[in-house]
Amino acid sequence: MSETNGKGRAFLREIRKIVCVILAAAMYGFSIRNFLRGAGLLAGGFTGVSLLSQQVLLKFCGVSLPLSIIYIPLNAFPALISFRFIGKRFTLYSLIMIVLSSAFADMMPDMHLTDDILLCAVFGGIVNGTAIAICLLNNATSGGTDFISIFISEHYGKDAWNYIFAGNVVVLALSGMLSGWTSAMYSIILQFCSTMLIQMLYRRYQKQTLLIITEKPDEVYTVIRDCTNHDGTLFKGTGLYLGAERNMIYSVVSSDEIRRVIAKIKTTDPGAFINVIKSEEIRGNFYRRPNS
Repeated sequence: MSETNGKGRAFLREIRKIVCVILAAAMYGFSIRNFLRGAGLLAGGFTGVSLLSQQVLLKFCGVSLPLSIIYIPLNAFPALISFRFIGKRFTLYSLIMIVLSSAFADMMPDMHLTDDILLCAVFGGIVNGTAIAICLLNNATSGGTDFISIFISEHYGKDAWNYIFAGNVVVLALSGMLSGWTSAMYSIILQFCSTMLIQMLYRRYQKQTLLIITEKPDEVYTVIRDCTNHDGTLFKGTGLYLGAERNMIYSVVSSDEIRRVIAKIKTTDPGAFINVIKSEEIRGNFYRRPNS
């Protein structure tokens, strides 16, 4: 019976992930159709390249192609890299996102929400960043440079979104040289808002250091190990105020695990003193949950 219940819960989790990816695709397509195209803005990465290709083909060749015709083939090679190095299920969910978001961008009506290009840049970036974060939280991505960012984060343990942002700025600068600097600069604002939303909502590759002074070191370590699969190091010291012996556990966990771990530590030892420090870079063995 427990095995059947486990399979049922796993099936429901997969259904929830697919529903979230579809929702994210609808948000992403809506943003492209109603914020980016209407204001002549470009997103970063392969989405921006696809939109720029549409503009060039229409302007110089008189050819109007759907976004999906350009966007899907561009993602073929990054998807192969993802399938090989990141995860099969992760790649499958990402392909659902890529196909549906480009289809939504082609099929959704233009609601003409505003003529203010700054509002389009800010809210387009917010919607784009939220959609991408929803994907990442459900083991998927919107494709293109996101595949590359995840690959860097998986293999080098670094939060790579700022590097991707810098690369996108270069792409948008090239776009400014071709079609005008005003839209390119507003597009950089859009990309900045999107990147900030992703970093705020998705923190898997950010690290936090825990320094925990506790009277129950074995129980607290068990909580850290069971919750995160990370190790800890026990230091013996002396509390200078009372001169009593103290136990301090040092451990590093992912930022998306920190609240759950602290809550369970405080349940295990209500008197524990916990200091949380942001870790800029980790070198050495650090467990990372695999993307299935």
